[in-house]
Amino acid sequence: MSRMTHQGTKDIPLLFAKELTKNVKKAWKDGSFIESVNPITKDLLRFWFGDAFCDIRNFNFHEGQKQAILNTIYLHEVMGVSSVMDMYQSVSPELLGEMDILDLEKEKYKHPKYAIKMATGTGKTWVLHALLLWQFLNAKTENEFSGRYSKNFLLVAPGLIVYERLLDAFLGKEQMDGTRNFDESDFKIFEKLFIPPAYKDIIFGFIQSNVVRKEEIGTKVTGEGLIAITNWHLLAGEEEKSLNRSPIEDPSEVIKDVLPITPGLTAGNALDSLDNHYLKGKEIEYLANLQDLVVFNDEAHHIHEVKRGGEIFEVQWQRSLLRISEPKKEKFIQIDFSATPYSVTGSGQKRTKHFFPYIVVDFDLKTSIRHGLIKTIALDRRKEVATMELDFKATREGNDVVGLSDGQKIMLRAGLQKLNILEKEFIALTADENGVSSKHPKMMVICEDTKVAPFVTDFLTKSEGLSEDDVMEIHSDRKGNIPQKEWNETKQRLFNIDKHQSPRVIVSVLMLREGFDVNNICVIVPLRSTTSFILLEQTIGRGLRLMWREPIFEEVKTENRIRLLDKKEEPLNYLDILSIVEHPAFIEFYEKLIDEGAVGTAEKPPTGRVNILGDIINVGLREGYEKYDLYWPLIIRESEENLAPTELSFDNMEPFPIALEDLENLIPKEGDVFYSEEVTVRTRFGEYSVTAEIFTATSYNEFLSKLVRGVTSMLIPVGKKKKKSFPRLQVNTAEIAKLTDEYIRHKLFEQEFNPMIDNNWRILFLSESQILSHIIKNVSKAIYEMQNNVDVTEAEVIKKPFSDVAEIKMRENFCLDISKAIYEKLAYPSNKGGFEKAFIEFVDKDSEVYSFLKINEIYHDFAHITYIREDGLLSHYYPDFLVRTSNKVYLVETKAQKDVNNPNVQQKRRATIDWIDKINQLKPEDRLYSQWNYVLLGENTFYELSEKGADTVDILEYEKKTRGQIEGTLEDYFI
Repeated sequence: MSRMTHQGTKDIPLLFAKELTKNVKKAWKDGSFIESVNPITKDLLRFWFGDAFCDIRNFNFHEGQKQAILNTIYLHEVMGVSSVMDMYQSVSPELLGEMDILDLEKEKYKHPKYAIKMATGTGKTWVLHALLLWQFLNAKTENEFSGRYSKNFLLVAPGLIVYERLLDAFLGKEQMDGTRNFDESDFKIFEKLFIPPAYKDIIFGFIQSNVVRKEEIGTKVTGEGLIAITNWHLLAGEEEKSLNRSPIEDPSEVIKDVLPITPGLTAGNALDSLDNHYLKGKEIEYLANLQDLVVFNDEAHHIHEVKRGGEIFEVQWQRSLLRISEPKKEKFIQIDFSATPYSVTGSGQKRTKHFFPYIVVDFDLKTSIRHGLIKTIALDRRKEVATMELDFKATREGNDVVGLSDGQKIMLRAGLQKLNILEKEFIALTADENGVSSKHPKMMVICEDTKVAPFVTDFLTKSEGLSEDDVMEIHSDRKGNIPQKEWNETKQRLFNIDKHQSPRVIVSVLMLREGFDVNNICVIVPLRSTTSFILLEQTIGRGLRLMWREPIFEEVKTENRIRLLDKKEEPLNYLDILSIVEHPAFIEFYEKLIDEGAVGTAEKPPTGRVNILGDIINVGLREGYEKYDLYWPLIIRESEENLAPTELSFDNMEPFPIALEDLENLIPKEGDVFYSEEVTVRTRFGEYSVTAEIFTATSYNEFLSKLVRGVTSMLIPVGKKKKKSFPRLQVNTAEIAKLTDEYIRHKLFEQEFNPMIDNNWRILFLSESQILSHIIKNVSKAIYEMQNNVDVTEAEVIKKPFSDVAEIKMRENFCLDISKAIYEKLAYPSNKGGFEKAFIEFVDKDSEVYSFLKINEIYHDFAHITYIREDGLLSHYYPDFLVRTSNKVYLVETKAQKDVNNPNVQQKRRATIDWIDKINQLKPEDRLYSQWNYVLLGENTFYELSEKGADTVDILEYEKKTRGQIEGTLEDYFI
């Protein structure tokens, strides 16, 4: 056998897609592309991708979608290809030497055929919409029928979920009465993206009048053209039949063909049954008789060859497409969408992917993650240090499932624990004044068998305390099918889970592996021990869609990706991180999936207003920056000076309100520890235990060490360059450990408590939100009070220049050229940053201002004030601006008017006033020879005063805060 026959297609199609993309980008940039297309296509491309239109929209196609659309149109309209072989000859003929040319001569490749490879969750449906409109409008307006365009479309889904999703996209969400609201369709909601105004009426009329459901194909009368939507069952028949069996070998098949209905006493003789059976296959004949047709195959990895006994067979789905395309020849166009357009041969180390030979674009998983278009993936892996090997398959007696294994229970507990962590963080971030959150993270459990699903539900509800409403179990067979009647009852609740707190957990086998396009799946527990590449990536795909799409979160999510993927550091939060709880035995399959399918980061991030990374620039120090340099006073002690024991005492620390004897019976058993690992660069983070312990110490001493590090980590400044190490009011960690130990032993439970007897220290892990939090709050309070009682005349001051940070990154579209700062530009927020932008412009023009700076907490991480949060933990507060005049320095916090009285800033205010008081007691040379002030500047106040002619000093003096104002007393109120 020849080398190329042995290789099959392998990854050659990806090389073709890369070369095609290179050619298309060049043609698009030099204008030859747009000048080579029809007038209708030219109108569409300018409307979809022209800057004049993109700049005024809040949503646009991202780079991957744009490239898929352009590559397809380029091949079909500019190059005029008529077959897969023609594609290669037109773009990259040298690659044909690596292909099986005889394979490309098969009938199924002898018409225009394009495969769009895009990661799950990156918006393949939007590409489908655009290409459908391109085909329809050109077919509608062409003077001479060419066969290159069509008004007839067949959309094929792999199952009920994708089928329903497509109906939603074209007709709108289904209402409780069974009708659909077109105002909720993609074309109506995103009208300003898809439809140029001149074509609005014709497009809306076509869609609303010509969509045909699967049961209506061939019977519903439409106008000019049709959009037929079906699932694969229409093309494959009721079920797959043996591919190597002939009717002669099975006489019953002949009888069925001659006598379609077997007489009987039930509904067999009913006229509707006879009619329905007679019409089976008529849909395919109807489609075959159309003069032209465009077929869109969603999740098209189902269409591939099957090898049996050394012979190659086409699946029934593909055989039906061949039947439909046969009379049309080049007037049959097939466009396939899939995140996994390949088949797999071999097993183990010999397993090989064979990509579809007609892939025209490759927007893969890694690229999508880097662009922030889907969630970042993290594997929650179990530590195997000093743990027993566990069985991760269900317990069986013969073929009967009798229960879950210990390994499965641990995985479920780990997933549930991660879900609880996310719920707590998300609620804290988005809860309204009534404590109601708008974000509801979900966990999805993929079972190994339909018989296992009920045991998972029982375990979660009976052993883990979830209510019946918290768990939704989807019953399906091994092929992922679900009875129509049950589906009708299930889909309304299933498709709306993002909007409601319950269910929290969805349990399924295969039903939800494709097309389950909800956004809030944040945790996946795959109990299946599958080795299927496609099933693994499809499983991951269920949770990839973004949950946090609001622009306000883009910058923090960008920082998360930078930390995880580039710096390999702990994420700042868990926004849009998909956690997959997995046993180490299966990790290799995920690693192969990522490693083999990745081609690296795209050249450019998404364009348009959804751009996240594309306009990031580096801004350095201006020439002569010394004139405008400011420094941040860091009050320190000599590093070798220890605190006197009397300075830290547990006398004023509060005991825990629950008696020790009431806690002793609640000591948990040893738990399992999980940690998260980002899958593309292997950043490890987020260690947690399935028993809800937040400190996983194996000894009391380790517990004390971790607690001390947790409390004091907020007190140690971490510079970008990390060239200097200086103690800010440094607290000797040994003294804190001693204080914590004495507090626990003598004061915490209002009696003597020895943590080293009978592992009593484990009591400290009970009730995470109570005991540990109580300890941390009291230790933090003691440290904070000690620091604020320091006599600053005995302290040393390090003047930390902001110019030590010589370069910062900012978004080019959201920064201003200024003259009175050390940097050439200053940034303002991309979302609702109008106030800060106006303030920067105003201050820069004021002659009374010597210099000013926008503090960037990522780079100027030393310029913060330590305060006690409402939950009692020590944290850092970063003011927005520093403004210096002739004899004063103002710390300015700019707030929208609605946030000025937000109770969440009260603690920051008090801490800032305390800090200002300490700074003003320093020697003049240690505080820029200036009096320091704190200003909480409201948006309305700024605009009102500036419009009345007030200058910067007038406004800041008007809004500066005194201790009396902060504490609500008359003292100093009128000073």
